Formats: sequence, C-alpha cells, structure tokens
Amino acid sequence: MTGQNKQLPAGTVLENFRIQRTLGGGGFSIVYLAEELDSGRKFVIKEYLPSRLATRASDRSVMPLADNTVVAFQKGRMMFFQEASTLATLQHDNIVNVRSFFRANNTVYMALYYDAGVDLQNYITRHNGTLSEKFILTVFPPLIDALQMIHEKGYLHLDIKPGNIHIRSGGRPLLLDFGAIHQRQLSRQNQVGHVSSLGYSPIEQYNRNGYMGPWTDIYALGATLYTCMNGKPPPAANKRHESDTMRPAVNAFRKQYSKNLLKAVDWALEVDPELRPQSLEDFQQALQPVESKDKSMTASIWDRINPRLSRTR
Repeated sequence: MTGQNKQLPAGTVLENFRIQRTLGGGGFSIVYLAEELDSGRKFVIKEYLPSRLATRASDRSVMPLADNTVVAFQKGRMMFFQEASTLATLQHDNIVNVRSFFRANNTVYMALYYDAGVDLQNYITRHNGTLSEKFILTVFPPLIDALQMIHEKGYLHLDIKPGNIHIRSGGRPLLLDFGAIHQRQLSRQNQVGHVSSLGYSPIEQYNRNGYMGPWTDIYALGATLYTCMNGKPPPAANKRHESDTMRPAVNAFRKQYSKNLLKAVDWALEVDPELRPQSLEDFQQALQPVESKDKSMTASIWDRINPRLSRTR
C-alpha cells in the first residue's frame, strides 16, 4: 500500500476497538475514530506510522521503507510506546486522556477518549481566518497551560498546528495529537529525528542537529495564532531563514487585534530561536490582555521580557 492507502480501512478490528473512519494524522502517525466493541463508546486510535520511515504492507503491517530506515523506525516505535505510557499518566482538562496502548501490525497504538467537537483548522477554514480576539483568548491560555505541564514533565510536543487542536463546546481546547512528542534533550547530543509541519515548525526542526526546547513549541503556537488571523500559515521557516518577507502581525492585522496580542505573535514567530520566548510563562504573560489604564504596566512587562520588540515594534 502506498500514498493515500496507508490508512487502515473502516471495519478493521484492533484489540477491542473497531475503526470507523480516518480522522487525519501528521508525519508520525495516523488518527482514526473507533468504537469499543464491548461498550460502543467512541475512541480515537493513534497508530505509529512515520511517513518518511515506513509504509503499509499488503497484510496491513507497518514496515520500514528501506534497509536504511529500519533503525530509525524501530527507535521511533520504541519511543512512541514509551511516551504513550507517560501520556497515560498525564491528567489535564486540555489534554486528551489515554484509555490504553498496545502493539499490533508491527507497530504501536494509543486509544484516546473521544470528545465531540471540531478541530481548529475547521474553524479557520470556515471563517477564512479573522477569528475574534475573544475566541483566541478563550482557546489559547488553557492550551498553553496544558502544554506547560507537558514541558514541566520534560517533554516537547513538536507538532502543534490547528489540525491537532480539538475545540469542544464553549471553545474548550483539547490537545489531541501527541504522535511527535519527544523527551527534551538538555544538550545537542542524541537529538531525536525531526518531522516538520509546513508553516508551523521552526527552523530548528528543519536541521538535523537543531537544538529544540520550549521555544520550538512556542514558534508553532505563534504560527497557529497567525493562522487564526490570516486564514493560512506563515511561510515555511526554512524559507524565512533564507529571506524573510513575512509581514509582521503588528502591521498586517493592526485593525483587527490588540497591539499586545500581535506583538506576542511576532515574538513567538522570530526565526532565530534565541529571540523567541524561552518559556511558556513569558509567552503566556505577553498574551494577557491589559486594560488601557495599565499601559505603563504593559510597557514595563515588554521591557523586561523582550526589550528588542519593545523598542522596535
């Protein structure tokens, strides 16, 4: 099986789950909607299938693409299983809960509790961007709070984008896709293989030896915010690194959004990792709406956390 046929067909049974349809997926995995055979309850099933390393064989097993991808595929499969077990211990209102994880078809799977709603990409497409500031400030603070807990556990998400953010009733966000999650390395040695999402991954995810940290997820958050406003993601980071022609958010969207929010987006989208927020705490603070009577406080915050942006934008 190749290309579009990598997905398992509807009706496939895995453990105690029957697949109903494919929901999507990223570079590391395929995501399905399934029902539990005993209860009939809906679940999301994530299957480890890294598109650059493996493919689907005729017997539905997942196999490395070539001899030179075997080691990377096996290492990734081991990490996916290990990290699934870690995710099963994470309890947060804005992180999808893990029901179980298991091996089958020469790969590994996660069963995640299903919550009704639509992904953020659906909202963006429906409105051609221009999502309201109220909506943005409803969705992103709890999302950042969830991501901060992941960082505190020593992990990076590495695939934040609108398609991986599930929106439930009342604008309650849910981080749904953890197929790319990796344990953060504290040095450049033994960095894991990277998978990039066009427009959302920063420059360090394009470089084999790129040093990743919280700033990596923050860039993806900034790109997702930019997409909420623009209707499409910013140019790919590797293109921006060569020649950055992207119009800053403070100029492009100044009539639709507050300056404080736009400055935070531009800060997160700095091409140079060292110029971005280095922690989610600083980024969260930069996003906070401030009433006009507190303008002097706002200026002092920006002077402290990003004096360059405070001076130039």
